[in-house]
Amino acid sequence: MKDFALQDELQALQDPESYEIPNDHAFSSQDPSQLLEAAVEAVAESSDSITDPEVFDAYRSLLKHSDQIPGAIMTKLLDSVSSGFQAELESTSRDLDAGEQQAYMAHRTPLEMYAFLLNWFVSAAEKVKVSDEGESVPAPAAAAGSKGRKGRGGKAVGPKGRAGGARKEEVWTWQEQIPATLALISRVLRLQTQRIWTTTAERDTFVKCIVRVAYYVSESEPYMKTLETRMAVYKVLCLAVKHHAQSGAVQIHLMQSLQFFEHLSEPVAECLRYLSSEFNYSQLGDEIIREIAAKTFTGQDNKGPRTFARFLVKYAEYCPRSVLKQLSLLLEQLDSESYPMRQAIVEVIGTLITELATTASADASTDTKQTQKQITSLFTLLLSRLLDLSSYVRARVFAVLAKLADIKTLKFPKQRLAIARAAVTALEDKVASVRKAAAGVLVQLVQTHPWGMMHGGMLARDVWEREYAEVARELEAIEGAMGNVVNTGGNEEEGEGEGEGEEGEGDEQERRKKKKSKKSKKPRNSTDSMAVDGEDEEEEEEDEEDEEGGDTEEDEPSQMTIDEDDSENATPNKTKKEKGPKLKPRKSQLDITALSAEQRVLATYDTQHLTNLKLRRKYYADALTFIAEIESAMEAMGKLLGSTSKGEVLEVMEFFRVAHEYQFESANEGVKKMLHLIWTKDNSSSTSEDGKELKGVRQRLLECYGMLYFDPVPDLSPKDQVNRIAKNLVERTYEATLADMTSLEEMMRIMMEENKIHHDVIAKLWQVYSKEVHLPKPQRRGAIIILGMLALAKRSVLTDKVDVMLKVGLGPLGKADPTLARYTCVALQRLNGSAKKVKGSLVDKTQRIEMDNPIFRKLQNAVQHPCRTKEWFGLAEQVINTVYALGEHPDAFCNELIRKLTIRAFSRAPKAAGADAEAEEGEKDPDAMNEDHPGDTTVDPGDVSMLDATQGTQEDKPKDVGDAFELSQLLFVVGHVAIKQIVFLELIEREWKRQKDEKAAADKQAGGNSRGNKDAEELDQVAGNAEDEIGERIAGVRETELLYGPESLLAIYGPMIVHICGSPHRFKNRTLRAAATLSFSKFLCVSSQFCDQHHRLLFKILETSKDANIRSNIVIALGDVAVSFSNIIDENSNELYKGLSDRDFVVKKNTLMVLTHLILNGMIKVKGQLGEMAKCLEDPEPRIADLAKMFFDQLATKENAIYNNLPDVISHLSTGDHAVEEEVFQSTLRYIFTFIEKEKQAESIVEKLCQRFRLTEDPRQWRDIAFCLSLLPFKSERSVKKLIEGLQFYRDKLHEPKVFEKFTEILVKARANKSKDKPDSELNEFEQILEEQRLQGQEDQALEKRVEGKKAAAKKRAARKTTRGKKAAPQPRNDDDMYSE
Repeated sequence: MKDFALQDELQALQDPESYEIPNDHAFSSQDPSQLLEAAVEAVAESSDSITDPEVFDAYRSLLKHSDQIPGAIMTKLLDSVSSGFQAELESTSRDLDAGEQQAYMAHRTPLEMYAFLLNWFVSAAEKVKVSDEGESVPAPAAAAGSKGRKGRGGKAVGPKGRAGGARKEEVWTWQEQIPATLALISRVLRLQTQRIWTTTAERDTFVKCIVRVAYYVSESEPYMKTLETRMAVYKVLCLAVKHHAQSGAVQIHLMQSLQFFEHLSEPVAECLRYLSSEFNYSQLGDEIIREIAAKTFTGQDNKGPRTFARFLVKYAEYCPRSVLKQLSLLLEQLDSESYPMRQAIVEVIGTLITELATTASADASTDTKQTQKQITSLFTLLLSRLLDLSSYVRARVFAVLAKLADIKTLKFPKQRLAIARAAVTALEDKVASVRKAAAGVLVQLVQTHPWGMMHGGMLARDVWEREYAEVARELEAIEGAMGNVVNTGGNEEEGEGEGEGEEGEGDEQERRKKKKSKKSKKPRNSTDSMAVDGEDEEEEEEDEEDEEGGDTEEDEPSQMTIDEDDSENATPNKTKKEKGPKLKPRKSQLDITALSAEQRVLATYDTQHLTNLKLRRKYYADALTFIAEIESAMEAMGKLLGSTSKGEVLEVMEFFRVAHEYQFESANEGVKKMLHLIWTKDNSSSTSEDGKELKGVRQRLLECYGMLYFDPVPDLSPKDQVNRIAKNLVERTYEATLADMTSLEEMMRIMMEENKIHHDVIAKLWQVYSKEVHLPKPQRRGAIIILGMLALAKRSVLTDKVDVMLKVGLGPLGKADPTLARYTCVALQRLNGSAKKVKGSLVDKTQRIEMDNPIFRKLQNAVQHPCRTKEWFGLAEQVINTVYALGEHPDAFCNELIRKLTIRAFSRAPKAAGADAEAEEGEKDPDAMNEDHPGDTTVDPGDVSMLDATQGTQEDKPKDVGDAFELSQLLFVVGHVAIKQIVFLELIEREWKRQKDEKAAADKQAGGNSRGNKDAEELDQVAGNAEDEIGERIAGVRETELLYGPESLLAIYGPMIVHICGSPHRFKNRTLRAAATLSFSKFLCVSSQFCDQHHRLLFKILETSKDANIRSNIVIALGDVAVSFSNIIDENSNELYKGLSDRDFVVKKNTLMVLTHLILNGMIKVKGQLGEMAKCLEDPEPRIADLAKMFFDQLATKENAIYNNLPDVISHLSTGDHAVEEEVFQSTLRYIFTFIEKEKQAESIVEKLCQRFRLTEDPRQWRDIAFCLSLLPFKSERSVKKLIEGLQFYRDKLHEPKVFEKFTEILVKARANKSKDKPDSELNEFEQILEEQRLQGQEDQALEKRVEGKKAAAKKRAARKTTRGKKAAPQPRNDDDMYSE
């Protein structure tokens, strides 16, 4: 076949369907295997046989109709072509070596033909695969039938065709033959093609034809997953580039691959690395980098930039030096609209820093100074991207910085401080992923810090400050021994001295500035001053004036001498004295005496020692600066624990854990805050954006606390392990708030349920609790607190140790420490089983004890033991709680207790002795609170009944004065018994109902006979609706008997409490008033009759009391009263809202919490007072503002609640006495309007707000209404229509600039939300009308001003005329008189 032209054939092959073959075969009538067999035999005999038209056309026919050819035949075809090509290649190589031109030139056509067939085979093989998937034309039925016997023929026709295709796909693939085929091509490319193809065009055609096979293979993702195939493709491409000048063609192909095939991003980078390392050809990589750098990526394009970005990142990892050369061009992409490209450049910079750092440490021959400059500039670039608009880029910067912090060869001490500073700032970022990444960087910085050579790597501030102060003192002593040499300006020593003097002054200013900004308790040698010292030292060490990573804020280029610290650490007066003589002497003078003295002192010290001291000071200063940066993050980190982003919370928890392990003192607060995450509901693992598994928050919290406190540590004996864990458990209770205790209790319960607390630890806690030796009070208390918490999960913790608790907690130790006794009572309450009651269930699993049990005797002794401290009230509360939790008949115990306390309170004490003892006790104990005022308690001890509280005996016996504190104790117990009795009555009601249900069930079961049925009917007739009757009976007891029954003990004290609360001028003792008010509040919850009679007194006390504790208690009590008798509080809810304006934080917070509870649970109705709640959104106290936001978030979940009250909120905040500042109004409403999401609500609000314009003439209200309108989204045309319809109400207000500005903003919103297919005519017309009305309004205003001006001028003229008239008036009067005469 002499006329074979490869270029023409390839051109014709562009359209395989129209490709003409002279001897084409129709496989509908001919078996392809027979045709192939003949061709294979011919080629096997001689590779030159391919030039035979019959043989060549046979191969071409098979390839053209590949969709009808079985897979096995295609495999055989490839084997035949490959073996023929191989034989031809070997023959050609031999002839080339022999050097006979005619011989080797004869191989040109066969080589081209084999190359052509191989090229075609790749596309034909893909067709076979496509036909299997049912995308190409199936083979004719006859052909399918003829091949059915083989099972691998053309695609079968009929319903089984698809299944057959799938089966054939599983059997046939040429993937295993790809590496061998590509290896053959690689050998072909090693031929000296320039000798066979004399022209460049012909040689390029052949090479491109054969290389195209590799292109085809690379475009298939499944093929490229195999390492062997990938390496074979790389080799083909590299040989084409290196030996056949195909650099341009390969570059075009690789760029197109990156553009259209996402899976090729990393393989292309790998190929270029292979080309550079194995073939020493890096130019192609450089060219591709340059081309990518010149490309423009848009923000809308997602696929392309991501592929190029991945390529750049991978290529930078493989060939960092090549990328570094082209970095100046690549940095242009930092301005690209596409954020994936900016992300890639950030990662590339990180890779280059890693490369420079690694090379600098490994290769001593590198220019360290130059490398340091490069690293510094790259770090500056990296940190600058933290200001990127895209949160993805900012987060990626932190991810890169975290990797850099992990480099072990170079620690970047200066840059670390800049990174830490940037990360702390980023904790305030709006996007959770950025905050999470910033927290991750801080964790990494702490874990890899370079100050680990001393103090075991710990970063406790006080230790480092102490060491720094010691080094500074030593240096100061040396420098103090040396005088300061005053020298000429040209003398080196004087130059240094002057520079240092200025530096000292600058440091002093810096120190003062920092002390103002940071409240440091430390003296002069604080971290802030140390940081400056350290940075100045760094300047001396580096001797550079270029900007280094992040220290530019404080660095001052200067030259320093050994005298530096003298000027830094001296007092200001001393500094001034030393600075004075430096500037006064003439240049020619030199203090020879000072110089010689200094030289003598210097001679006594080793230069190495001085240098070592200065380096140590620098080392400590840097560490302290870093510690200060990390500690400055603690507050922000604590806030992030409340984040809704799970990944962020987990990262913050890890930060606090690591900071605690490295002994940051301020981390303790964060670890304590973490404890509240125990209530997080989400406890399931999930996957983060970057593919990492995220544990549940609660699960991670338990792990963190375990690692910090409860897990065994290495190198400790078992006994020491137990002691350590017990100690840590007890210490968790120190200085813990009620919230901390509640969260700790839940954690202990979970850990106990999961068997994470060893029984040896429990035994140790009992040992601590019961030890008879003297122990610190918090330690013993902590032990019983933890034991009580553990008993929530397993009651057996306490059951065997009741006698120990009675002996210790309610014995002499408990009497000496009422708080210990109180926590012992809390633990005793767990003995009842502490089973959580299921809502609606009547089952009661609690266990009760007979009243003659020693527990109750001990409890009575504990509460009756004389005690005059405030802790007694907490003890008494828990004693009563314990009795009601455990006792069968707690009312009997309380009756006896109240009687004895009453007798004690109203018994007359010996006069002199009592007074003296009282005086002494008052002096000894500031908490005794036993000061008595005349009239505090003036009741005859004999008149215990006290049926009329007003019938005191003060008038008869003015000297008969009782003990206010003992009366306070009595009233406190009475009040608490009243409230616990209500709860006990509810338990009785439930028990009666349970018994009734059980009896009914038993009767039903046993009622098989008629007699049983008859009895049941009679029972129902007698009992009626027994359940309702039980409820009514209990309600009757509560309503009429507890406080009004003739035999009720509590009824005696009701009038007394009302009298004491209503007579503040007579009963002035603060403790008595507080106890009486608290009891009074509890009494109000018992009976609606009592509440109706006396609730106004409670509101009066709330209004007039100056004691914040009393007001706070009343607010909480009103919440309880509202739960019991909602209608009474609902009528007086305005009084409750007044607490939101209270000057005391606790009162305000409690009011807000109570109102939140009552409103959200529907116990009181909102009647226009929501504005007061809204004011709290902008409260200066963040805790109040957060509570208010939580309230509105929850209120928004109730249908239309915010929408219905919005007009009242706007009115409340905008007008009247309770109006707020305009800025506060705007920020408050901006938050509230975020809950108006329904378009119908927005339309209605537009209409209502427009109508408000006509009701007011106040410009402030105009501005407020316009601002509220601008907060609406205007997503629908109806909203805009309502606004335009309301024009008549606000057109005369548009002259006000702020009003017009807001309407302009509304127009912008309306245009943005308008449908694109609707014309702008209506909005344009509206805009024109607004402008006309504004101008008209301005003209009217100007006219009004002119009229007012003229009126004023006319008044002035009239006034002047009147004055002149008065002066001229006497003359006419005289004339008149004359005339009259």
